[in-house]
Amino acid sequence: MLTLRPSCECCNRDLPPDSLEARICSFECTFCADCVETVLKGRCPNCGGGFAVRPVRPAEKLLRYPASTERIHKPQGC
Repeated sequence: MLTLRPSCECCNRDLPPDSLEARICSFECTFCADCVETVLKGRCPNCGGGFAVRPVRPAEKLLRYPASTERIHKPQGC
């Protein structure tokens, strides 16, 4: 199950579970669409992989399977 991290690792922008702006790599590194396109140029700085749109977990499933609250912010790695 995806952890649905709450923010962009680069700019620390909030990315709630229903955000259509969240992007993830195959290791679930999480970034906003703006950083992926402009800063990272489509390549994850942590693993070197590409990105996909993070799926939205249905609201009724969030009750039983909540999103993560752990913020990961690594501006030096952007």
